[in-house]
Amino acid sequence: MILVADSGSTKCDWMFLDSNGNKSETSTIGFNPFFHDEKFISNEIAKNEFLNLIKEDIGKVYFYCAGGSSDELREKVRKGLKLVFSNAEIKVDHDLDGAAHATCNGLPGIACILGTGSNSCFFDGEIVSEKIPALGHILGDEGSGSWFGRILLRDFLYERMPADIYALFKKRFALEKNEIFRSVYMKPNANVYLASFMHFVSDNRDKVYIKNMVREGLHEFMSIHVCCYENYKDVSTHFVGSIALHFEKIIFDVANELEIKVGVITNKPVEGLLNYHLGKQLKF
Repeated sequence: MILVADSGSTKCDWMFLDSNGNKSETSTIGFNPFFHDEKFISNEIAKNEFLNLIKEDIGKVYFYCAGGSSDELREKVRKGLKLVFSNAEIKVDHDLDGAAHATCNGLPGIACILGTGSNSCFFDGEIVSEKIPALGHILGDEGSGSWFGRILLRDFLYERMPADIYALFKKRFALEKNEIFRSVYMKPNANVYLASFMHFVSDNRDKVYIKNMVREGLHEFMSIHVCCYENYKDVSTHFVGSIALHFEKIIFDVANELEIKVGVITNKPVEGLLNYHLGKQLKF
């Protein structure tokens, strides 16, 4: 029995394959080793009733996570998982590897993540490589949920929003400057806080201000993180994450401008990852 997981900073999707080939899905909060230690990870997983039910039966765990960019960070996650899935072999990889394996179907291509954060990689059919580093929600994350949340809060505080958007935003959240500052500068997981405002963006996606903001963010992301690859016009570029799914039309529009060929767009790459590992005969 195997368990595959794809974790962003906000949400983690899990897919379980039992001995009869039946699939089951569940979700937990997302785990990022930049912000979470092994005890936090194990405690949060233990809150999930389904994962607790099957934990003793799992033989292999394949876990892909945001922030898993080094051996040290991946080991932190692996230790947290081992506290729960004590009988399992556990492999932890970066979410970029997961995005590439879930979407490229073994062919050369560019895989992009557009969720709470953003990133991209090139997959040559065997190896995943990065050209532009992910800089996180303070310095980078162009086109991500945290990037759009930051723009929204900035324009709200500067009162640079159109009057109708400003009124909607103020009524919905009733935020004050001090509260925003505490959440952004003093509390943990500021990236997740910023990305939480994507619900407002999605609900008002037909407003000109929102359309322009999303278009600007996605154009900046693709210009930096896709066009950096010399052969980007020759291969398909795939997108995973909530932003990718909700703003698919704008992705196609911007990609067309930049001569980018759009491939797979999915919010949940976890099933593609399961199929990838089944194709690899479940070998580490």
